Amino acid sequence: MDTITFRTATLADLEAIVSLLADDALGALRETVASPPAACYVSAFQAIAADANQCLVVAADGDVIVGTLQLSFIPGIARRGAWRGQIEAVRIAASHRSAGLGQRLFEWAMAACRARGCQLLQLTTDKGRPDAHRFYEKLGFVASHEGYKLAL
Repeated sequence: MDTITFRTATLADLEAIVSLLADDALGALRETVASPPAACYVSAFQAIAADANQCLVVAADGDVIVGTLQLSFIPGIARRGAWRGQIEAVRIAASHRSAGLGQRLFEWAMAACRARGCQLLQLTTDKGRPDAHRFYEKLGFVASHEGYKLAL
């Protein structure tokens, strides 16, 4: 685990990122793994890369992508004009789970949010992921709000 680095994703990482997102029961229903990645993923990657308030992050073990998350920086009027960080699409490769990598990735994201002046870091998590809930609570996140989604 000492060889793990965190960095902004490149287009060359996209296939591995999609594979990570698809590698669980919920993701397998939502994602399409292909080589090369489908055009919808390439378009989304390009939009993220072009937006200074978006950061698609990978955890790399040498040349192998073993983790990912998307970090968004959101300006707001609420909380006296506070910026907040939003974490989405968190995945750690099965081969690297329960070894502290997720915690290290979140610590990296927390530091990035502090560096951008964010006063709050938030995330949503599927109700069907109790292990993830325990992990987030261990990191200090509080389930203080009820979240809602609307498929469009």
